[in-house]
Amino acid sequence: MKGRFVIGVDLGGTKISTALVNLSGKIIYHKILPTNVERGEKAILNTVTVLVKDMMKNCELNIREIKGIGIGAPGPLDLIKGEILCTPNLPFKNFNIVNPLKSVFDLPVYLENDANAAALGEYMFGAGRGSKNMIFITVSTGIGAGAVLNGKLYRGNTQNALEIGHMTLEKDGPICNCGNRGCAEVLASGTAIAREAKKVIESGAPTSLRKYGRITAKEVFKEAGCGDVKSAEVLDRALNYLGICVANVMNCFDPEVLIIGGGVSEGGNIVVDKVKEVVEKRCFKVISENTKILRAELGTNAGVIGAAALVILQSRKCDP
Repeated sequence: MKGRFVIGVDLGGTKISTALVNLSGKIIYHKILPTNVERGEKAILNTVTVLVKDMMKNCELNIREIKGIGIGAPGPLDLIKGEILCTPNLPFKNFNIVNPLKSVFDLPVYLENDANAAALGEYMFGAGRGSKNMIFITVSTGIGAGAVLNGKLYRGNTQNALEIGHMTLEKDGPICNCGNRGCAEVLASGTAIAREAKKVIESGAPTSLRKYGRITAKEVFKEAGCGDVKSAEVLDRALNYLGICVANVMNCFDPEVLIIGGGVSEGGNIVVDKVKEVVEKRCFKVISENTKILRAELGTNAGVIGAAALVILQSRKCDP
């Protein structure tokens, strides 16, 4: 498999991130566009195609310099067929995203669960380097996780393991996009933080969040850091749920390293500190004392570098 570069695509509920990455995991070129989920699956595929073409044009690359394209997408997926089956935050239903890209670019294309891809990126190039048993949890629009166990990416029986965003934490909690109630995703994601902050504003409670025309988790973290009591309460509640979720995962897998990434992890030390506090109360002591809980080294690029890592891993298998 010839070529000096790989292309990573991180397909998210709010944005599509693409990157040209070298074989050492370094980003050479990076571009992001809104997902615009309301436009539908074919429009999203077109955006991915345009982003890849734009990358190759701007970097003056020919096809022989590219080893392949890796795509990280929310599950559930059919990895054998290359299909996104039906995911809560994107408008796909049994949609084959692999074959059209193969046809357009005449390159190998690999599809993987986005959290698995990010886990692979952190394992190969980030905070998980040197470990054998590692869990990666991404907290952004939704919540997902990936695991490397005994040095191998763990996918499970149907290739859709570790959909921890849909772990039930409150049996009568808010309705999640998946149709269930009280999922981790509807209680602890960036979307959940923004939703609860809007409720605070609508309640008439005093809060500095009122000065914003649009509220996301980013504004809630900012105002909490500036002393806004209501913002701090929203964060404390969401991060407590996240800590419970992490403790459950640690009790199941007993990892050496647990890494927290995604947009919410960019909120700062408060995220990992609160998770550690909850884990100490709820996780088996022998496990909590022997697991490192870390922020993702690759930051919000973990997904796109991880998608590229899929191709790099395949190229290592194929190269003489």
